[in-house]
Amino acid sequence: MDAPVVLFVCVHNAGRSQMAAAYLEHRAGGRIDVRSAGSAPAEQVNPAVVEAMLEEGIDIRAQVPKLLTVDSVRESDVVITMGCGDACPIFPGKRYEDWVLPDPAGQGVEAVRPIRDDIRARVEALVAELLPNR
Repeated sequence: MDAPVVLFVCVHNAGRSQMAAAYLEHRAGGRIDVRSAGSAPAEQVNPAVVEAMLEEGIDIRAQVPKLLTVDSVRESDVVITMGCGDACPIFPGKRYEDWVLPDPAGQGVEAVRPIRDDIRARVEALVAELLPNR
């Protein structure tokens, strides 16, 4: 059986979606195909987000924000949005979730930590659902 494909989408692909993708890659150990994108990608990942993830032992310094495409949604089994509004195309048969989370843009690491921790908990629940026999 092919690995499920999970796509995390936020506006800038510089904070929430990057943290979620990093956690899922870390927790799933290659058993889930993880992707992230943004409807209006930033130039770089938010430095406070990078710092917060380094505190968890996860290095996302090499990540680059990517543009959301129709194909990236079409190729995904699960699409998790985080404040991207109506920018995400809808395809029948896909699982969609909207995670309501504060935007870490312009925030310091102190403000990013609770967002990071919320994302970690949500990702752990997602892993338990997608990989019940882990």
